[in-house]
Amino acid sequence: MLQNVLVTGGAGYVGCVLVPKLLQHDYHVTVLDLYMFGDDVLDGVKENPNLRQIKDDMRDAAVVQDAVNNVDAVIHLASISNDPCSDLNPDLTKSVNLDAVQSLISAAKASGVQRFINASSSSVYGVREEPNVTEDMSLDPITLYARYKAETEQMLLDACDDQFSGISIRPATVCGYSPRLRLDLTVNILTNLAINNNEITVFGGEQKRPNLHIEDMTDLYCKLLELPAEQINRKVYNAGYENHKVKQLAEIVKGIIGDQVNIVTTPTEDNRSYHVSSEKIAKELGFVPQHTIDDAVRDLKNAFDAGKIPDSLTDIKYSNIKTMQAMQLK
Repeated sequence: MLQNVLVTGGAGYVGCVLVPKLLQHDYHVTVLDLYMFGDDVLDGVKENPNLRQIKDDMRDAAVVQDAVNNVDAVIHLASISNDPCSDLNPDLTKSVNLDAVQSLISAAKASGVQRFINASSSSVYGVREEPNVTEDMSLDPITLYARYKAETEQMLLDACDDQFSGISIRPATVCGYSPRLRLDLTVNILTNLAINNNEITVFGGEQKRPNLHIEDMTDLYCKLLELPAEQINRKVYNAGYENHKVKQLAEIVKGIIGDQVNIVTTPTEDNRSYHVSSEKIAKELGFVPQHTIDDAVRDLKNAFDAGKIPDSLTDIKYSNIKTMQAMQLK
């Protein structure tokens, strides 16, 4: 039985929802993270005796070795996330998103870790004309971030054997509330603007964007710890739910926040549009999302109403790229 779990990036947007959920399921959890967005993001569970927090850099081999000792499973979430952040410092991105992942996989396998769950990205497909993007299609990453995600998938596949099982998940854009909130993701951006400006600017609007509620994303990671090794080993799955046009997302937000919200549409040169299929993961693993984009918007609205998201239009902590620019991480 997998009991001890290391979550890299456990103090990030997804990690801050996942870690408490793992603790509720009685896992012993180690978090390895730089805590770039605040030391307090896991304060809700910091007194839990089954939680160990390591505030350090996963590029340090000694730190990684300490983190993987006596661990049964790794959920690897840590990365320089999204294209703008990755392009900000290509050398840093390579060291974190590629080199450190290779070291982590090697250390985990050498230490007797049984399962490695890798957070990849649906961006590995690039820009596709096909109406439905499935896992058997060739990869065509067009950005640094996407390219390294594709390469780390292959690294994991190469390392897998009967004792060390690995799986990569290619999530759609995650949405919804987290204690370490990102307001630089499509649904979250639109909701923030609707609530605080009563106006949403839609660039283009015809582009399709796949989304997945953060509760479903974290439920999936929990499920992947429970499934038999032979069912998930060497597998790759898309994980998404609703593929909506951006203009439809804006209408969903307006429908929940109120008719006072004005939607302004402007032209854009970014016409990337794709429809990611999640039929394979439903068929083979039985994973079907239970939460909608509407739920994500409502959750965010409730958090705003409760005063949990102060200074949402000005505080850089809600934006990955602005935080990285300010930190000048090397």
